[in-house]
Amino acid sequence: MSIRIGILGYGNLGKGVECAVRQNPDMELAAVFTRRDPQTVSILTEGVPVCKIEEAPDWKDKIDVMILCGGSATDLPVQTPEFARYFHVIDSFDTHAKIPEHYAAVDAAAKEGGKVGIISCGWDPGMFSLNRLYANAILPRGKDDTFWGKGVSQGHSDAVRRIEGVADARQYTIPVKEALDRVRAGENTELTTRQKHTRECFVVVKEGADKGRIEEEIKAMPNYFADYDTTVHFISEEEMARDHSGIPHGGFVIRSGKTGWEEEYGNVIEYSLKLDSNPAFTSSVLTAFARAAFRLGQEGQSGCRTVFDIAPAYLSAKSPEELRSTML
Repeated sequence: MSIRIGILGYGNLGKGVECAVRQNPDMELAAVFTRRDPQTVSILTEGVPVCKIEEAPDWKDKIDVMILCGGSATDLPVQTPEFARYFHVIDSFDTHAKIPEHYAAVDAAAKEGGKVGIISCGWDPGMFSLNRLYANAILPRGKDDTFWGKGVSQGHSDAVRRIEGVADARQYTIPVKEALDRVRAGENTELTTRQKHTRECFVVVKEGADKGRIEEEIKAMPNYFADYDTTVHFISEEEMARDHSGIPHGGFVIRSGKTGWEEEYGNVIEYSLKLDSNPAFTSSVLTAFARAAFRLGQEGQSGCRTVFDIAPAYLSAKSPEELRSTML
């Protein structure tokens, strides 16, 4: 039986989920829901309806898992609890400090509806979180370091675009090679924010805009650029379209620690990602966890879960027998 998937929101992430569903033979796309006029939204999958978000509850018995593709700032805190009353749900909520309160809201709603909600699926939080947990459990005496990039930060790019006089912008987060090499060598050193990453901005300005003022505003922006060495490049619209149209990203989770009676053995665990498309990869993670939500629901479970609570076998389309014979 195919797992019937619904997509709520059809931006970069929603389009990625549509592609990921196509690559999973045990899934089928049932419907796409949008805040836009459905007549203006053209999807890739033939024969699948595009509906208004307000119509989603009417699909309660025709969709197994709803994958929520909205933003963490304003969409998911409202949408995930709301739709967890009707469907098993998956989201990529990534505001780390607010995950506990988001969990509580989704847990209450999912239990009320008898559904399963899995939150904060993606690569950080998500796959990076899992690898931090595994590494901490294996090396209790040690330290964690996470590096992001090289890649486009969509939130930071948006912050630059909001500056007066800016027509378009892309911001890349770049790990400092020297810092990365020191951590990989197992050095037990505390690195500052500025020592671990640099930021590089490519900016298209509106006609007559003051480039000096814009550069100063970028570099002084608190919570975004003030704590980093930041380089600003002013480029043309043509250069932006030619050289910066993609959304690559990635990064590294590294834990170094000691083993042995006298802690004489050094160890380094590293997990890394290199992604041509951040949203396309995140979508693939969401889709794998949709399978887990469906299976938990079949077992009669309900409530909220995170990636920490899901057994790896629940993510795979393979049977337990296949997994034991091919991957163990």
